[in-house]
Amino acid sequence: MKTCEITGKGKPCNDQIENLKEILSKIPSDKTFEVRSDQFKAISDPTRLKILYLLQDGELCVCEIIMALEKPQSTISHHLNVLKNAGFIKGRKEGVWIHYKLINPEIVGLIEDLVK
Repeated sequence: MKTCEITGKGKPCNDQIENLKEILSKIPSDKTFEVRSDQFKAISDPTRLKILYLLQDGELCVCEIIMALEKPQSTISHHLNVLKNAGFIKGRKEGVWIHYKLINPEIVGLIEDLVK
């Protein structure tokens, strides 16, 4: 078992500090962690997860999503906006309706793998 070699000054020794610097140099930036955290928040809602699952087979009109989930248009629009801002979906306007699709068609599979 590795022991912590704290110097008499209440901080790690030089070898430990160098090791920590090496580890820190390999992890993403704080901004990247903020973005990833926002993405996890976006998929933490059951309605948004359902929307991703609905879109896994291809593009759907917002009217189809509203009908499938049996929720008000304002609720669905809010959830679609959160998913869009998180970078999971994109929309294409056609007349008065917007058609949405997954940016990465593998996202549902990745979510499934994550929670195994």
